This record gives sequence, structure tokens and C-alpha cells, in this order.
Amino acid sequence: MIGIIGKKVGMTQIFTADGLEIPVTVVEAAPNPVLQVSAPDAKLSQIQLGFGAQRVARASKKGERTPRGRRATKAAIGHAAKAGLSAPPAVLRTIRLDDGPKSVEIPTFKVGDTVGVGIFAPGDQVKVTGTTKGHGFQGVVKRHSFGGGPNTHGNTKHRRPGSVGPGTDPSRVIKGKRMPGHYGAEQHTQTHLRVEKVDAERNLLYIRGAVAGPKNGIVVVRKQG
Repeated sequence: MIGIIGKKVGMTQIFTADGLEIPVTVVEAAPNPVLQVSAPDAKLSQIQLGFGAQRVARASKKGERTPRGRRATKAAIGHAAKAGLSAPPAVLRTIRLDDGPKSVEIPTFKVGDTVGVGIFAPGDQVKVTGTTKGHGFQGVVKRHSFGGGPNTHGNTKHRRPGSVGPGTDPSRVIKGKRMPGHYGAEQHTQTHLRVEKVDAERNLLYIRGAVAGPKNGIVVVRKQG
């Protein structure tokens, strides 16, 4: 089904006509340009959408210093130029169009089209993919919700993982053992969320509940069949 790339603004609340308070996540999704469309005979029907804009290197003059900072590559500029864009998008995502019910007609797009929040309507069911907040290196209590050891009776191993494997057989640590390590900063998809409000003038989506990621994090909102 069709989707759109957006930026998580934060959370707020809205009220229904009956006075019911609903917590919602606000997603700002400016019109996404279509940069690539799969071939008609391809196995998957999908399009490539862009969001934001990269900085482009300006024409340098003799004796002029080049400004610091990352600039878009020539390959990215050429790819965006095919869609009529002066600057390549900062974010590219591929959206499948044929993963919905067979009875739903697959929409058609061509390079240069735009996809806006108008594809959604209040009451639509969506799934939102984002990147969770990163927490760095964490122990097993925070990373895996271990209970920890006793706090009294001489115990000195309050938050340690304890034994990680037998020494005789198999004489190694089993793969997949829950251990301390990097926590967060992973892709997460929240399904069965409801669109409560669509503000087409300001390119805003109000989605019921919470979605993964920090404020200003990039999310992909897709219709769910």
C-alpha cells in the first residue's frame, strides 16, 4: 500500500466531539517527490520517495575557499535531476504498492509526481516505521529487564547477569545469550495505528498512540490493509 516519509514532531492530545481525550503523535510530512518507479514487468511494484534536501556544492571561483560541511555527490544530484529536483533529498525510502489486499487497485505513479498527506483520511489504519532512541552500552537489567540479585544478606552482585553458561558441556556460551551490549537505535515498526486527523494545509498527520523514535526522527507511514 502507499505510504509517505515524514518527521516526528512530538506528541499531543486532541478531543473528540464527545469530549474523549486521545493521545496522538504528530508527523510532519511535506509532499514527497517520486524519484524512481519499478518497471511494469518487475516482480514487485514499488516507488522511491524522497524527503528533505541535501546541500549542494556551489560553483567555486578562483581563490575562493570551499565551505565546510558535507555536500551531495554528483551521482545523487544526477539521480534527483531526473525527477526535476534541483537538490537531492536527504532521505530516500522505497515503498511497496502491491502488499495490500488483492481486491485493492494498485496506484500508478511516474517520476516527478508527489505524494502528500492527502492519501490518508481520518480512520485509516497505518503502520509506522522509525528508529528507536539510542541508549548506548547498557547492562542486562536495563537492556533485557533482568530482575537483578538480592540487595541484602551479603550479596555484591546486584545488577550483574550471573552465570552465562556451563563449564563442562558445551564449554562455551550459547549463541543468543542475553548479555550487556548496545541498546536501542534499531528499526521498529508499530502496526494497527489509527489516523485521527489530517491537516493538509500544514502537512500534518495526527496518529493515535506513540511511534518509535525521538523528536525530529524520520518515520515512514504506510497504509495497512
